[in-house]
Amino acid sequence: MTRMLAAALLVASLTMSAAAEKKIIYPTEFREGMPFSPGVQVGDTLYCAGQTGSDLKTGEYPEDFEQEVHQTFKRIGIILKAAGYDYSDAVDVKVYLTDISTFRQMNSVYTQYFEKDRPARTTVAVASLVGKARIEITVTARK
Repeated sequence: MTRMLAAALLVASLTMSAAAEKKIIYPTEFREGMPFSPGVQVGDTLYCAGQTGSDLKTGEYPEDFEQEVHQTFKRIGIILKAAGYDYSDAVDVKVYLTDISTFRQMNSVYTQYFEKDRPARTTVAVASLVGKARIEITVTARK
């Protein structure tokens, strides 16, 4: 009985250890050499690094704020897809805005990606973001 219990505990421990391994998600659309990983999967949870609305090829930001929000979600969608997730798997979202008066515009785009059963969310105004970004979004997703 003790051997069976020890064997079961060993198998459970190895299974939990394997499930907790870290897998880097680096979609081919993202340029190499960034000082962070676009996504990190640990077990069945995916952590998407903060994304802005810059174009992946040119690095340029759209002049229209709503287009910048869409572009931000496009980048998040690429990471989610590369890891086998989609927007419905999102459980937590953090939104950073350089101008809180754009909250309503952001929300109108946001609700197009999260139509129902929306994830938990925090939205904060910040003094500035990298480059010319007016928005940055992080997503945690879970299967």
